[in-house]
Amino acid sequence: MTKMKKYTTYKWAFAALIVAMAGCESDLDVELRDRQSEIDLLNNPDNAVQLVNGVYNKNLSYDMNAFSWIGMTSITSDDADKGSTPGDSGADKDKLDNLDFTTSSTSFIDVWKARYQGIGRANKALFYLEQLQIDATLKSRLIGEVKFLRALWYFDLVRCFGGVPIVTTEIDINNVEAVNSVVFTRKSKQETYAQIELDLNDAISRLPLKSQYQPFDKGRATKGAAQALLAKAYLYQEKWQQCYDLSGEVISSGQYSLMADYAQVWREVGENGSESIFEVQATLENGIQDYTNVQGPRGTPDLGWGFNTPSLSLTNSYEAGDLRKAATIMFIPSTLWDGFVAPTTLNNPRYNYKAYQSPIAESWNGNKGVTAKNLRVLKYSDLLLIRAESAFHLGNTGEALARVNEIRHRAGLGDALVVTLQSILNERRWEMAMEHDRWFDLIRTGRAAAAMAANGKTFLVGTHELFPIPQEQITASGGRLQQNPGY
Repeated sequence: MTKMKKYTTYKWAFAALIVAMAGCESDLDVELRDRQSEIDLLNNPDNAVQLVNGVYNKNLSYDMNAFSWIGMTSITSDDADKGSTPGDSGADKDKLDNLDFTTSSTSFIDVWKARYQGIGRANKALFYLEQLQIDATLKSRLIGEVKFLRALWYFDLVRCFGGVPIVTTEIDINNVEAVNSVVFTRKSKQETYAQIELDLNDAISRLPLKSQYQPFDKGRATKGAAQALLAKAYLYQEKWQQCYDLSGEVISSGQYSLMADYAQVWREVGENGSESIFEVQATLENGIQDYTNVQGPRGTPDLGWGFNTPSLSLTNSYEAGDLRKAATIMFIPSTLWDGFVAPTTLNNPRYNYKAYQSPIAESWNGNKGVTAKNLRVLKYSDLLLIRAESAFHLGNTGEALARVNEIRHRAGLGDALVVTLQSILNERRWEMAMEHDRWFDLIRTGRAAAAMAANGKTFLVGTHELFPIPQEQITASGGRLQQNPGY
C-alpha cells in the first residue's frame, strides 16, 4: 500500500450474512477458493493491510456518511433545514425535517444497513487476522484498527436506535438458532455500550500514537482516536469521572492542538492536521460518495443538490464577533474564501460552508459526486468540550472554564468569567455546528423538546429520543426484533 488516503480496496469474499448484517462485495483482486488459500494469501503483510483497508473503505459509501446520515444527524436538528427546493423531498428529508419519522424511511434503512455491513467487514477481517502468521506488532495494530472501526459503527447505531443486535463473530446463515439469537435479537443500550467499551479498550492497548505512524499511514486509527471515542461514549453514558480522566489523557498526550484558524479546519489544508483525531480519508478517485454534492449550493451555477442548509436558529444564536459563524455558514450572495462569487441565482440564502469543496483552490477533477474532501469524525476541539462538560459535572468548574476559554480564544471571543452547563452546550453548538452532533447532543441532555419547539418543530417525548428500527429488518427477523416505543 502506498498511502492511507488511497484506501486500497481489497477483494472481499463475504457470504451474505442476512439482509443488512453483511454484504457481498464485487471488487475482488483475486479468486479465493477456500479458507486455507485465503490464509496463505493474507500471510503476506501487504495483503493483510489491504484486508483492513477494505474495512475502512466502507466509510466512503453513499449509504454510510452521505445523504441519509446527513438527514438523520443534521436536518432533523435545529441547526439545519432541508434546503434544496420546496418540491424536492430528498426521498424523506422533508419528513426528517418535520420530525415525521416512519419505519419505512429510506434514511433509517440506509444507516442501519451501512453500519452492519461495515461491522460484517470488521468481523470478517478479525476472523482472518487472528490466524495470520505476520509480524506480531503489525498484526496487533491491524486488529486494533478494526476494533476501533467496529466500535465507531456501534456508537452510531446505539445513538440512533438504542440497544441493537451485537454481532462480533461470523455467523453461519444456515444456523437458524444462531441467526435468531444473535442477528435478530436486540441487546440493551447498556450491553451495546459495553461492547463499544470492550472494543475500544482493546484498541487502546494495541494502537500507536498519531506521531508514531509513518507518513504513508496517515489517517489510520490511533491510540488517541480510540481514547477520544471512548471518552465520548463515556460522555453519552454520563460516566463523568471516566470521561474526565480519559479526555485528559488525550489532551496531555501532546499529539493534538487547535489550529490557529477555525475556518481552515474543514478545508483541504486542515486535513489530518494538528486538530484531527480521526477523519475519513478521501481522494479524487476514491472519495466519500456525494457527501459534498448533497450539500453544495443549488441553482445557477449548479454546485450541488442544495440540502442541509444552516437554519436561522443557528445563524442567530452566535455571539457578536464569533468567527465560527462566517466559517460555518455560506451566505448568499457573497464572495467565498477561494474568490468564487456565489450569486443570488443560487436557490437558498445559506449553505453549509464546512461541506464546500473548492474547485478553484483545492484538489478537483470536475466530479462533484466523488471529491477529495475528508470527513472529520473526531476533533481536538470536541475533546476539549468533552473535558469541560465532564469537569463541570464533577464540580471542577475551574477546569471547565479553562477549556471553554481555550475554545473561545480561537473563535475570536473574550474570556467567559463563569461557566454553566448551558454555556458549555452553547459552545458545543457553535464549535460543532453542521458536524453531525447537534441532534444527539440535544437528545442526551434532555433539551430536544424545548429546542425543537423554539424551532417550530414538535418533538414527541418518549418516542423521538430514538429513531425507528427499519420495518424491513423487523419483517426479516420474523418479528423477533422489537420496535422502539411509539412507532
